[in-house]
Amino acid sequence: MKKTEQILVRVKGHGDSKQRAFAVALSQVQKEVLKNTNTIMLRIEPIDIQVVSAIEQITTECFLFIFLPRKKTFYEITLDVSVNVIFIDLNDIKFTSK
Repeated sequence: MKKTEQILVRVKGHGDSKQRAFAVALSQVQKEVLKNTNTIMLRIEPIDIQVVSAIEQITTECFLFIFLPRKKTFYEITLDVSVNVIFIDLNDIKFTSK
């Protein structure tokens, strides 16, 4: 009844720090796995994580276009996460009618 499958999921995250961008990307793994399957998930366990792209974007902001320049950094990361999924397939359960 319990089955195991390995799935590759691509997720993206962005934020104002490297840790925040990575955490946002990892929080998307469960949502992507559930979106691609119609079964009941028991466990989603990451096996391997590979970085597809990591972008650091630095912009300079100024007050009234001249005064008080400051630099803002924005991070965006794309990951390929290989997960081991343990699930129950509802098609294997035989229901009887009364």
